Amino acid sequence: MNQLIECVPNISEGRNPDKIKEITDVIDAYDGVKLLDVDPGKATNRTVITIVGAPEKVIDAAFLLIKKASELIDMSCHSGEHPRMGATDVCPLIPISGITMEEIVPYAHKLGKRIGDELSIPGYFYERAATSKERENLAYCRSGEYEGLTKLSDPKWKPDFGPADFNEDVKRTGATAVGVRDFLVAYNVNLNTTSTRRANSIAFDIREAGRVKKEGDSITGKVVKDNDGNPLRVPGKLKAVKGMGWYIEEYGIAQISYNLTNISITPVHIAFDETCKSAESKGIRVTGSELVGLIPLKALIEAGDYFLKKQKRSLGISESEKIKIAVKSLGLDDLAPFNPEEKIIEYMLDNEGDRKLIDMNLSAFANETASESPAPGGGSIAAYLGVLGASLGTMVANLSSHKRGWDDQWEEYSEWAEKGQAYKTTLLKLVDEDTQAFNKIMEAYGLPKGTNEEKDARLKAIQNATKGAIETPYKVMETALNSMEVMKAMAEKGLPASISDAGVAALCARSAVLGALLNVKINTSDLTDKDYVEDILKRAKKLQHEAIKKEQEILEIVENTLNSSS
Repeated sequence: MNQLIECVPNISEGRNPDKIKEITDVIDAYDGVKLLDVDPGKATNRTVITIVGAPEKVIDAAFLLIKKASELIDMSCHSGEHPRMGATDVCPLIPISGITMEEIVPYAHKLGKRIGDELSIPGYFYERAATSKERENLAYCRSGEYEGLTKLSDPKWKPDFGPADFNEDVKRTGATAVGVRDFLVAYNVNLNTTSTRRANSIAFDIREAGRVKKEGDSITGKVVKDNDGNPLRVPGKLKAVKGMGWYIEEYGIAQISYNLTNISITPVHIAFDETCKSAESKGIRVTGSELVGLIPLKALIEAGDYFLKKQKRSLGISESEKIKIAVKSLGLDDLAPFNPEEKIIEYMLDNEGDRKLIDMNLSAFANETASESPAPGGGSIAAYLGVLGASLGTMVANLSSHKRGWDDQWEEYSEWAEKGQAYKTTLLKLVDEDTQAFNKIMEAYGLPKGTNEEKDARLKAIQNATKGAIETPYKVMETALNSMEVMKAMAEKGLPASISDAGVAALCARSAVLGALLNVKINTSDLTDKDYVEDILKRAKKLQHEAIKKEQEILEIVENTLNSSS
């Protein structure tokens, strides 16, 4: 698996678009790294930048960005709502795939050393990259902010890299924190108040650190301390949450700014709901929320499921519909339009150059199929027949879960609809996979064959590609057959008015199995591995017989129901 990391530099400029563009342009001009997001904030005077790529490429690109920011941002003139200490305030590295946090630490240390040695910018390593326990906490490293950087000359605060001196150059650039951490969601909740104090009060209720314990009145009361003289704290409701209140002048409202440091422990929807409860107890209403930077797809899907369950609605709806539910329930479009294609990390990482069949409209797909191009062919069409069958079966389950008077059964139908959606999603991927498998065979046939070595390599490539072109329709057969469990259940106990839909779904699924079998057969004819051919044909014919049997069972239920109602 290729190693992929994310880097999220936060620069102390959020008001000058030309300056921000000049800084981010160094990423656009650097091969091997993708600029995913640029999220400026006027009130905070801060821009969150998200880049992704291979580790070495990312730290090279991050270095160039930090260098450009140090040239264009003068920290001696900076002001903003967010805590900060440098032109590039923080530069965290985050694992995305194929790499652990421990494996990223050397890259963070390499980047910090370059920043110190080549740019003469001081800084600290934080979280997993920290060189001491107390420096794991970013807030500790940034204490005193830019104005407190005279601390650099204090041995206790000796930087991990760069000069230990608040000299004229450092007065301009400030300091930078380089870290390694889990995926963090920067998440702001909007309030119908302008009071920072009240926003902070809610934040203290929610964040893990809570608030300082006081005797009597929470504002004027005396701070309660332990035997060592340290203030005692009343912990907040949620783990892995940092938070503070502030006033955002550009919106004219107070917000609670959260860092959700582990969304497996506290997901976005729980932070939102608990904030709503705390705000309501104080006579304040949450009007919505906003994401700063990107969010994993899983987080919004889980939020959609959470709110659907609260409404006792079926969870077996499409990914896009779940995202809409999440966006509306969290009020992510309260302050500005929310575009999933620009805010969800997986969507941003999709290969923009890949032309997918499943992204075409119905007419375009039909026209492409009817054209003189040999792909998409019967394999992709068989897979799409399976998609249509699974979709129809899922529709019956969703209609049944929503039927008036069946409210006590919504969870059962929701489970069937979720199964149907899973089959549909797999089959949709197989529509394109079948065409890609065919293209790989064509590529293999196009390999050079001038020498014996080239002939051997070409033959091997053809055989491997042919096996791929067999495995894909075989998977279509398996998935379409398995999807018939949904159709049978819906024929037996689904919405009576949709019984015919369950029947049509079964016809589509059976046709998908039989159509895919033809593609398995035609590709086995060119394969030299006869043991493999014998085995897969035996298994494929068994799936064929099971699909025909299952179709007959479902159609019998459908016909009996239709006859009894006529």
